[in-house]
Order: sequence, then C-alpha cells, then structure tokens
Amino acid sequence: MSGGYFNYKQNDIFEIAHMVNELIENNDEEYGYGYSGETITKFKIAFDILCQAGIMAQRIDCLVSGDDGEETFHQRWDEDLTNLLGEGLEEHA
Repeated sequence: MSGGYFNYKQNDIFEIAHMVNELIENNDEEYGYGYSGETITKFKIAFDILCQAGIMAQRIDCLVSGDDGEETFHQRWDEDLTNLLGEGLEEHA
C-alpha cells in the first residue's frame, strides 16, 4: 500500500473501531465493564460509524495520493462500503 496523504492516520480510526468492538464483545465478561444495553447500543453505532469513516479516509487517501483515479475511487468507495454494510456491520445489529 502506498498512499500516505493522511500519514496513515486512517489506520488509527480502524484501531479505535477495533477497540470499541472489543468493549462490546467483552462487556458481559468477568473483565468487561458491564455497561448497560443502552450504552452498548451507542458503542455499536460508534463502531459502525468509525468503520465507515476509516474506509472513507482510506479511499480519499488513495485518490489524492495518486494510487487511484476518480473512477476507481468511486468504484472502491461503493464496493468497500457495500461490503462493510453487508457483512461487517450486521454482527452488531
């Protein structure tokens, strides 16, 4: 992967999403925080939005760094978000 327009900070967005997902998954475990269902619902919303934001930042990074042209940018944007919405986000619905 080249890119780098955002100094790879989009990876930080994905890392935060991963950490929020761990909070969700471990909430009811012995070492979890035991947050209410209402709070976990908001965590799930945040996870979804963070994943979308990470993808959007990655796609923009590839475009402005010259890795993708505009046609590829639009194609990958749609594909990545469709895949996320079709697969990744359903686990927390």
